[in-house]
Amino acid sequence: MWRHALWRVASCPAVHSATVAVAPDHAEPYEAYLRRYPVPKPVQVLPCGGATRQQTVRNALAHLPDGVEFVAVHDAARPLVSRALMERLIAVAQRHGSAVPALPVQDTLKRAPDGIQVQQTEPREGLYRVQTPQIFRAQWLIEAHRAAAEQGFTQATDDAQLLERAGYPVYLAQGDPRNLKLTTLDDLHLLRLYWGEGALTRTGIGYDIHTLTEGRKLMLGGVAIDHSYGLQGHSDADVVLHAICDALLGAATLGDIGQHFPNTDPRWKDASSLELLRQVGALLEQHGWRPMHLDAMTIAEAPKLAPYIPTMRERIAQTLGIMPEQVSLKATTNEGMDAVGARRAIACYAVATIYPAIGETNDE
Repeated sequence: MWRHALWRVASCPAVHSATVAVAPDHAEPYEAYLRRYPVPKPVQVLPCGGATRQQTVRNALAHLPDGVEFVAVHDAARPLVSRALMERLIAVAQRHGSAVPALPVQDTLKRAPDGIQVQQTEPREGLYRVQTPQIFRAQWLIEAHRAAAEQGFTQATDDAQLLERAGYPVYLAQGDPRNLKLTTLDDLHLLRLYWGEGALTRTGIGYDIHTLTEGRKLMLGGVAIDHSYGLQGHSDADVVLHAICDALLGAATLGDIGQHFPNTDPRWKDASSLELLRQVGALLEQHGWRPMHLDAMTIAEAPKLAPYIPTMRERIAQTLGIMPEQVSLKATTNEGMDAVGARRAIACYAVATIYPAIGETNDE
């Protein structure tokens, strides 16, 4: 769960590095897990956990890298933070110095001190449920924690409360109903549903093939491959990413890669197909869809692709804001048959499953 939360925050392009604050003497299991399942940005594991959430965050702030302008504080108990939410928060924080994801309270509120008999009904207008990650100017956050410690205030339930006490402005950004905090077993059931298990899904297929030629770098899955030949094409001719783009577009009934990135458009001349994939992911998000699973089969007689596949999976996952476990890549040969078997071309088939991103929007 904590790795899902970490990956989704760290894979955001604007995030430069991350810190995982854990209990004293408990760093090694986390470091071992990250060695086995790395994330796309530098991560430090700090055994600096305190008696309270507030103390843990303050301890971690003492180890910020030099030059950090903004800090995002996120709960490991919220593993489904989306790229769209991160981008909304970053935009608000850069404009105002702080950004807290919030959802308006929709239920009627009753006050019952004994938990049995209602004393009164509370107005819900202007009340919001806040989430994490919360993003602040680093200096503001450090000063707010310092002031709280000097005043002996130790019971903050989130970092925004400390900035409020210190007199800094706190701004809200639109939260995400799927950004659920795991507290009870019922929450776990909802998380599995939001993750896509049992959701209304769609599936699309993609295919691409390009001829091999001299004088071109071979790009597959967003990774430069050591080979004597590259693929001929208008962009970098990455057949893996092109097949995945077509599969995603097909699943969302949004046309095909040629429609969105025609080879007559000079903007895409020698373009990185990771940028094409990023734009396809953004297009899906605009239409209310999110990738759930990708499976691609590359067909090539040479070179051997197995050593590159882990990096390919990470690049694709990072570009789409999903987990590497949601990306399956395989490779095979064509046993000497046709143009692929004769080492004149490389081809790829892809299948993509998507699910509705209910409640997701890029609006503030």
